[in-house]
Amino acid sequence: MPRHIVFRMLTMLRRSLLIATFAITLPSISIAQLTSGPNATVLKDGKPFRGIGINYFDCFLRTLKKGDDTSYDAGFATLKSKGIPFARFCATGFWPKDMQLYQKDRAEYFRRLDGVVESARKHGLGLIPSLFWLYSCVPDLVGEPMDQWANPQSKTQAWMREYVREVVTRYRDNSAIWAWELGNEYSLSANLPNAKDHRPQIVPALGTPTTRSEHDELTFDIVRKVFVAFASEVKKHDPRRLIFTGDSFPRLSAWHQEHQNKWTHDTMDQFAEMLTKANPDPISGIGLHAYEDDDQRFAKSMEVSRALNKPLFIGEFGAQGRTPEQGAKCKRLLNAIIEHQVPLAALWVFDLKSQPDFTVTADNDRSWQLDLISEANKRLR
Repeated sequence: MPRHIVFRMLTMLRRSLLIATFAITLPSISIAQLTSGPNATVLKDGKPFRGIGINYFDCFLRTLKKGDDTSYDAGFATLKSKGIPFARFCATGFWPKDMQLYQKDRAEYFRRLDGVVESARKHGLGLIPSLFWLYSCVPDLVGEPMDQWANPQSKTQAWMREYVREVVTRYRDNSAIWAWELGNEYSLSANLPNAKDHRPQIVPALGTPTTRSEHDELTFDIVRKVFVAFASEVKKHDPRRLIFTGDSFPRLSAWHQEHQNKWTHDTMDQFAEMLTKANPDPISGIGLHAYEDDDQRFAKSMEVSRALNKPLFIGEFGAQGRTPEQGAKCKRLLNAIIEHQVPLAALWVFDLKSQPDFTVTADNDRSWQLDLISEANKRLR
C-alpha cells in the first residue's frame, strides 16, 4: 500500500480516537423524546402525552459554579416522589463569567453537565434544557453587540452553533432529554419604545462590556432570526425532538410596538399575528410563560397552536408571594392550562434561593404547589 495512503489512514484513525475520547456521552437506556402529534398534540415516545413539570432553573448552575455541589440529585429525587415528570433548566452559564470553565476546561464543564443529566435519567425525570437563557450572554462572551444575533457570519452565531452541536450530539441519544429550548423570553426585550432605557445590564465583573449602544437593542426581526438560526442548527443534529423558543406571552402591545413604536394594546387578531410570527419554522412548538391574567389569552393561543400544528408549552406559570390571593392565582392558571388542553406546562420555580417569593420546596410554606401539580398529573394520566 502506498505510504501516502497509509499516512492518511493513520491520521484519520488518530483523529477518530481523539474525537471518541473527547465526545464520550452518557449511556442511554432508551431514547425518550417529545414530538408533535396531530392537531398540535404532544407525543412522548410515540404515545399521546400531557404533563405538568417544573422549572429547576439552577440545577446545573449550582454545580457549574461549585463542582462538588450535587444537590440537584436530592432535588430530582423529591420531584420524582411527587410524580412530577420533567424539569426545565438553564443549560449554560447565565453571565459570560459563568462560561470560564467551558473555555478553559471543556471536559470538566461537561462532566458537571453530565452529572445533572445522568441524575435526572436515574430518577426517571425528563429534561428540557434551555441552552442560552440570557440573551446577552453569548454576544458579550464574544465581544459583539446584540444585533449580531441576526448575522449568520457573526461570532455570536458561530459560538451558538458550536455549543448546540456539542450539547445536542452529546445528549440526543439520552433518555433524559425530552425537548430543546433556545432561551428565556427574548421577545420581551424587542422593539421597546423606551429601548434605550432597557439595554442589557452592564456588570463588567460578570463579563459584560462597560458600555452599550443602540446596537444592543433587540427588534422582533433580530429575535425571529435567532429563533430560525437556533432551530435550524438543532435540527441538523436531532431532527425529531420538539424545539421551543422559551418565549413569554407577547406583550399586550407587541403588534403596536413593532408597527407604531407605541404601547397601545393589541387586538386579539393582532396578538395571534404576533404569536404566529414569533414561532417561525423550523421552531416546532410554541413556548409561552403565563402570569397574572395571561390565561385570558389561552383560548386564542390554542387556536394559533392548532392552526400551525405546533404544540403549546407554558414554560412558566405561577404567582408571586404567599397570600391566599396569590395562591388562588396559581390554581386558576393551572386549571386554565388543564381546561384548555395545553399539552405541556412547568411551574415556576423549584428550590431557587434567589427568588424567595416564588421558590417551592418540599418543606417550605409553598410546598402545597408540588402537591397541586402532582394531583394535576394524576388527572391528566
